[in-house]
Amino acid sequence: QVFATPETQIGFHPDAGASFYLSHLPGYLGEYLALTGEKLSGEEMIACGLATHFSHSARLSWIEERLGKLITDDPSIIETSLEQYGDVVYPDKSSVLHRIDMVDKCFCHDTVEEILDALETEAARSSDNWCYKMITRLNEVSPLSLKVALKSIRESRYQPLDQCLIREYRISAHAMSRHVSNDFCEGIRARLIDKDFAPKWDPPSLEQVSQDMVDDYFSPLGEYEADLELPTKLREAFV
Repeated sequence: QVFATPETQIGFHPDAGASFYLSHLPGYLGEYLALTGEKLSGEEMIACGLATHFSHSARLSWIEERLGKLITDDPSIIETSLEQYGDVVYPDKSSVLHRIDMVDKCFCHDTVEEILDALETEAARSSDNWCYKMITRLNEVSPLSLKVALKSIRESRYQPLDQCLIREYRISAHAMSRHVSNDFCEGIRARLIDKDFAPKWDPPSLEQVSQDMVDDYFSPLGEYEADLELPTKLREAFV
């Protein structure tokens, strides 16, 4: 029952459609999750709209049996079946959803630098440990990935899913090509291979990440790498 988009911790970006659904969460919760990589519980996923149904694991076999007997993909019938085994749950008192006003106040800004400034201002004003924790997290992850992720989430607010997937594919291809930065490979090395958790980001600071670097990740791919093509005209109708 845990959800997270921790890609900035490995020098990458929220992919596989994440920029689309994160951008449609309440307020600026999507920016918070994308930049910090913080986790949400199953209860929190229900509360913010990331999940539609919550059921305790003891009921999973019943759900699988019920869905396996269906002979339709009609969403209303599937939803009715899921509701029969669902539980009503609420986030606990420590949930970030109870401080959504603070999240919106700090993560609504246009740049990562302004977001950090807002968190530092709130930390100085209130001595809130949550603010200090978020500042530490943002200072640990890839500066370039932070700026790329923020731009991707903001563009997703005005684009359909297929355009978001095409953009994410471009960003991923550019990240793996290493022609702008080696952050993705370095993040994988530090977290998954050597496990020293001490990545050497390039550039090492937000100030050294230029707009041209960020924009390059969003540029069309070259002649040796085709852009993603989706069969959007072949969508299946419900039976």
